[in-house]
Amino acid sequence: MTGAGSNGAGEPRPSVDRRPRPVVLDCDPGHDDALAILLALARPELQVLAVTTVAGNAPLERTTRNALRVLTLLGRTDVPVASGAERPLVRAPWIPVEFHGQSGLDGADLPEPAVRPVAEDAIELTARVVREAANPVTLVPTGPLTNIALFLRAHPRLVPRIGAISLMGGSLGEGNTTAAAEFNLWSDPEAAAIVFEAGIPILMSGLDVTHQALVLPPDIARLEHVGGRTGRVFADLLRFFAVHHRQRYGWDGPPIHDAVAVARLVEPGLVMSRRLRVDVETAGELTRGRTVADPEGLSGRPPNAEVGLAIDRERFVDLLVEAVASFA
Repeated sequence: MTGAGSNGAGEPRPSVDRRPRPVVLDCDPGHDDALAILLALARPELQVLAVTTVAGNAPLERTTRNALRVLTLLGRTDVPVASGAERPLVRAPWIPVEFHGQSGLDGADLPEPAVRPVAEDAIELTARVVREAANPVTLVPTGPLTNIALFLRAHPRLVPRIGAISLMGGSLGEGNTTAAAEFNLWSDPEAAAIVFEAGIPILMSGLDVTHQALVLPPDIARLEHVGGRTGRVFADLLRFFAVHHRQRYGWDGPPIHDAVAVARLVEPGLVMSRRLRVDVETAGELTRGRTVADPEGLSGRPPNAEVGLAIDRERFVDLLVEAVASFA
């Protein structure tokens, strides 16, 4: 811990706590989840206490295996991994295999897991690390919010120990699964509503900002050049992930949605945001999972989220390249 110093004029400087922020990554790997894991582990500003998995980009068994494969590649099998919810709270699950392939992480030669998940499930592992952490823990969910909602419901006394939730999900504009909704919130809107209503500070990285976080072919070449085996694996993953986005949107590279939720914890000025009231639609037939913002305050309810609107794409890519290089 850093103590007080002097500013040269005899005035004491305020004490600055430079300890890394403790985080739990809750994910459904997924190509962009894999990069979120990489970035979180690479940065000294963050301490990854655990990785928990949820069904989303692939069924739960595969997302759990993929998380373990990524940690094995990075030599970080010391990070505990726990499996969570295999389906949404209410709705039937839907797996978008066209995005991430049958395995959920197609396109690269990842190693087989060197370890197994811990015996605890995701909810109990999260509760344990939150309870034992010296500082409030930030939850970083990058898949459907089922695990987070179940944790909040099962352990209400631990809610004050959650410093913030930095999530990838939602959209103020267009959806990517329906015209109204982004995939993670569409997958389990009931869980998302619980999270947004929990009273915990939320950093929302939705499609408005993540669709700007593109990794283009020259960026992928940089990853491959600096990273040895790790760089080659992530370059191959991104080339696979780019195919769908090229076919659907005509983009030259894929958006790395999930890593934005990590990156804005590392560099708070990276994402321009606006504080808004955001609620999640759970009843609408055509608007299931829609994140409805209230910029005029018409509801009379206070803002509950810092909603990302724009990102410094070049610096974001630099962070990813630096992260890959650190594991070369």
